[in-house]
This record gives sequence, C-alpha cells and structure tokens, in this order.
Amino acid sequence: MDPRTTTAAVPVGPSDDHLVLSLSCPEAAGIVHAVSEVLYENDCTIIELDQFDDQRTRRFFMRVRVAPTGEAPLDPAVLEQRLAPVAERFEMSWELVRHGAKRRVLVMVSKFGHYLNDLLYRERTGELPVEIVAVVSNHRDHQSLVEWHGIPFFHVPVTPETKPEAEQKLLDLVDRFEVDLVVLARCMQVLSDSLATRMEGRVINIHHSFLPSFKGAKPYHQAFERGVKTVGATAHYVNAELDEGPIIAQQVLAVDHTFGPEDLVAAGRDTERKALSDAVKWHCQGRVFLNGNKTVVLL
Repeated sequence: MDPRTTTAAVPVGPSDDHLVLSLSCPEAAGIVHAVSEVLYENDCTIIELDQFDDQRTRRFFMRVRVAPTGEAPLDPAVLEQRLAPVAERFEMSWELVRHGAKRRVLVMVSKFGHYLNDLLYRERTGELPVEIVAVVSNHRDHQSLVEWHGIPFFHVPVTPETKPEAEQKLLDLVDRFEVDLVVLARCMQVLSDSLATRMEGRVINIHHSFLPSFKGAKPYHQAFERGVKTVGATAHYVNAELDEGPIIAQQVLAVDHTFGPEDLVAAGRDTERKALSDAVKWHCQGRVFLNGNKTVVLL
C-alpha cells in the first residue's frame, strides 16, 4: 500500500476539519496517484477513498475524504489551486467541499405532506446535511407548517397557461436563495424539458415505481386489486422523460394478501420517505455521479 494513503499512524482531528473531493473524468492511468500526490504534498491524510472505473462508459469516478496531518486546518482555496492542474490534465468534473457542509435545498410540494414533514424533521435533527431555504407549492395546505419552521413559503399556482411564468418564478427563487438542490416532494407538476435540462443533476424526484408501476389515480388501490406482493419507491434525478431520470436510490418492501389498500398506502409511504431521504443525503454528501442515463453512488 502506498504510505501516502494510509492513516494508521496519523492522529485525526475533528471531522469539521475534513474536506471531501468528488470527481469524475475519462478513465486513464495514474489518476489516483496524481490526486494522492497533491494531497500528500499539501499535508492531507486520506480518511476515506471510494472509486469506480466503468469499463462500459470508460469513465472514472472517485470520492475522497481528507484530514490535516498537523494542527493547522486545511485551506480549501489553496488545495483547489493545487488540484486544478491535475483536474485540467485529466479533464475532470470535480468539487471540493468541507465535510458535513450543508447544501441549500428548495422543496416543491403539492398536497401530500409526508415527504415534506420527513425532510423537515431530518433537517432539524441533523440527519440530512441540508438547509431548507424555501418551500414552493401550488397549494397553501402546508404554509403554516413551513412558516412554523421559520422557512419562507411561496404559493405559486400553476395552470397550463401560466406554467412558463411559474417556472420562471421557480428559477428566480433558485437564484435568489442560491439553491444547490431542488427536491420534488411529491410535487404534482411536471417540469418542462427546458427547465429539466437547465437543472440537470440538481433536481430529485420521488416515484412509487415498485408496485409494480400503475399509472393514473390511486396507484396503491390499483395494486391492491392486482394482488401485488411488492411495493416500493424510486428516487431519481429529473430529466426530460417523466419519471425516467437516472436512479439514485430505491426501497422495496414485501407485502401479502392481508394488506388492504390503506395498508399498501402506508407501507408505500414508508419506502418513499426512505428512498427520498437517502437520495438527498447521498447527493449532498457528494456521493452521486451522473453516468449517462444512470448514476454511480459511492457509499
């Protein structure tokens, strides 16, 4: 093992001194060596390192968490400057952030509130590394809840005629609040192709796609009538194809003939909440990478 990547003999300080580097690039020899060389020369010790070389797409993915070897904290700006020539040489898409840094999240919701409640709870308890900076809805059902949490609420009604105007209001809010990620918490409005393309890799949606898929109203009631044996959910990035974006996280649960429609709804909501929170958490931790129509998730 390269001594520059081992941490056994190096004391590690508080995790808020740590930095996380996430990168993807065309596969090539020497990527890990070049990155670890810069980290070693800048007094970094590697705490975690996960990588994947996709032989089909010929792309390389890596996430590395580092800590300072001494008492002096790491300076992200200095390390970014030192890493820049390596990133340019290997044509990397990359990001360097402080470990545990909270991402600024805007939540879109309609009338179903269980996702919103779950995200708000996980934010308040510190389970998710996020700061929910705004909530947007085409209904006012959850306005009092959101404002009780001290979060700005924006009512943006949407009709086919006003959809372009509504999407522009959304983009204005994304810019105003410096939003890193938009979460569609069972928002019943479909994003336009242009908005989905502009926000690629920055919008996560949740879909009940493990019923198996039943379209239209009351999918769990349809599933009950068909006697399904599995329910679940898929969290994915939004693209121009409705509910067909790159998958980030999935949850599945076995059910049987004793489950009525209401039981299936309850079980499905549990899987949906877990899949969505996992996807948000992994994205905000820099663990998710777009890879064509799929994702690579380094856990």
